[in-house]
Amino acid sequence: MGFKDMFKRKDDKVKTTENFKMITSNQNGFFNWNGNLYKSDIVRSAIRPKVQAIGKATGTHVQERSDGDKHNPHAHIRFLLDEPNPYMTGQVLQEKLITQLELNNNAFAYINRDENGTPIELYPIVPMGVQVVTDENNVLYLRFTRDNGQVVTFKYSDIIHLRKDFNSDELFGSSNGEALANLMEVVNTTDQGVTKAVKNSNVIQWLLKFNTAMRQEDIKKNTKQFINDFMDIDNEDGAVGAAGIDSKTEAHRVTNDSYVPEHESIDIFVNRIYAFFNTNKNIVTGQYTEDQWVAYSESNIVPVLKQMSEEYTRKLFNRRQRARGHKIVFNSESLSFASMETKLGLTELVDRGAMSINEFRRILNMPPVAHGDEYVRRLDTRPVQEDNSGNGGDN
Repeated sequence: MGFKDMFKRKDDKVKTTENFKMITSNQNGFFNWNGNLYKSDIVRSAIRPKVQAIGKATGTHVQERSDGDKHNPHAHIRFLLDEPNPYMTGQVLQEKLITQLELNNNAFAYINRDENGTPIELYPIVPMGVQVVTDENNVLYLRFTRDNGQVVTFKYSDIIHLRKDFNSDELFGSSNGEALANLMEVVNTTDQGVTKAVKNSNVIQWLLKFNTAMRQEDIKKNTKQFINDFMDIDNEDGAVGAAGIDSKTEAHRVTNDSYVPEHESIDIFVNRIYAFFNTNKNIVTGQYTEDQWVAYSESNIVPVLKQMSEEYTRKLFNRRQRARGHKIVFNSESLSFASMETKLGLTELVDRGAMSINEFRRILNMPPVAHGDEYVRRLDTRPVQEDNSGNGGDN
């Protein structure tokens, strides 16, 4: 079944099944700001590092147990995180969700379940608008209006909902529209000025001022004559680098400085956009230091990964399963950006049993080895209660 068919099937079910009885509308909702933010190269470059970093985060199904945590105890959950649907991998889904989250402060993914209620697929939803509706039993639904005009309605419990700037609305994050509208208008005007400067620099290089009244055809004739005499490289008279005109005409050279906005003004607005998305030039251009990336990761990536972990957990598992320790954890690969000195310093964690050999090799971008998931510990780091013979100390 195709992606569009899946939504069509759900939409038909909502239209034809009357037991939903969507009789109450809260009249609140979220609507995409039609400001084409993603068309801006500045905005796209500002959010790309965060999108790619979270896309590389690894989602893991963990069951906390008294005898030790079990990783990926259920194969179908592991496959759901790695291959959420037939059209994308887990990395692509995560990047799409974070792109929507950065642009609109809201991101949605539909959880498709089988007849037993087990989640089997995840599909991102990019709506033009979302409306909150409830039925007569006060069950919460989201009604999505897609860009093709199709309207689909799903239970909120079947929607993974990520949000930012969660302020005035009871369910949705505040839109970036009002905050960025004026700033993006200034940037757009500046871009148009630069474009105009480039075009003018290629088209107009000299302005001729005729001091006597002339007919339009005479102005064109004299201008053409000026070009032929002094700007044609094949003209031997114009190749000496000097030109002579009478008192009736004044020639002025047009420079790019007449059109190009000051670089300081452009940088101010670009930096304001970067600041809005909690980034800076070093992060955007990949010229960051280890400490700069760690600070960026802690303030921008880790909070989103925590929200994703909690939202995936509460929507993919019921209360009974969560009580038994089932949860989804997204781990960041932030150490992959560390210096080699920092990475090699992690060997102390391996020696002390805080990190397995394969975890250490993964940070170094090396393949796992046999028995590398076992934790080891140096003999001189035994518990203080043990004596030299390995037996307990004082009883």
